[in-house]
Amino acid sequence: MERAIKLQVRKELDGKQEVNIIKLKGSLITKGYTEIIHISDKDDEFYINSFATKTEASKEVREFILDFINKENLSNTISVLA
Repeated sequence: MERAIKLQVRKELDGKQEVNIIKLKGSLITKGYTEIIHISDKDDEFYINSFATKTEASKEVREFILDFINKENLSNTISVLA
């Protein structure tokens, strides 16, 4: 069974933030957490990036994302939605 994870990503990014968001998405794919990330508009300020992952890996994936956000100082740029 799979579980959906959604990320809210700010549309207005500087160069470093944009590179870090791409690195995060690439890491999610290369680590095998997902195969594809879907992107949709939320509003004028944010995109929603969503992907499916195995239910048993969802806690690990969330921890990985939160660690990445903290490490790269992206707390004002990206957040995990419930």
